[in-house]
Amino acid sequence: MTMHADGGPQAEPGSLVAELDEPARTAVGGVDGERIERAVREILLAVGEDPDREGLRETPARVARMYAELFAGLREDPRIHLRKFFTEKYDEVVLVRDISFDSICEHHMLPFMGKAHIGYLPGGRVIGLSKLARVVESVARRPQVQERMTEQIALLLEEELEVKGVAVVIEAVHTCMTVRGVRKPGSVCVTSAMKGVFRSSPSTRAEIMTLIYGDRP
Repeated sequence: MTMHADGGPQAEPGSLVAELDEPARTAVGGVDGERIERAVREILLAVGEDPDREGLRETPARVARMYAELFAGLREDPRIHLRKFFTEKYDEVVLVRDISFDSICEHHMLPFMGKAHIGYLPGGRVIGLSKLARVVESVARRPQVQERMTEQIALLLEEELEVKGVAVVIEAVHTCMTVRGVRKPGSVCVTSAMKGVFRSSPSTRAEIMTLIYGDRP
């Protein structure tokens, strides 16, 4: 075991520890890991911390790896999950409720997390139910606002599946409201995007909302 110039331990070249450390010092999952590390170090200095103390020495590298994971959706086209479909003569609502997700609010770079409910009225094409969850996961993994996330998911389904209607409802807790600012734990933001018959027909819209919420207290 050798030592860094700053006095910390340095893994021997070729060791497992060195292999795990290396990605954070170059490109991490498509992001500029070194640039993120420099920025995190500057933030620590700006708030009055010592980035070279034991507990923080590896924090910039950890944050770089975290951002690569949290923002993986920026390097993925969610449409890939909708390319494989099945032709079925089914003309009733398909609904998947309670798809859990977490994302990052672009205003304060704090997490928001919750559940997505996605329903569609097929126009001849149906997809595997897991694909809806994959679309949510892909769209969620980027900095954004909940309103845009809701609209993007609805547009993707409308365009790729040629459906008669799409309904997307998202419920989320925003930590920018619970750990800072007004600090109101328990507050839930609900957004919806309705396309096709779910937008034009009040009765069809009421049907999908009943399917989402009807059996809940």
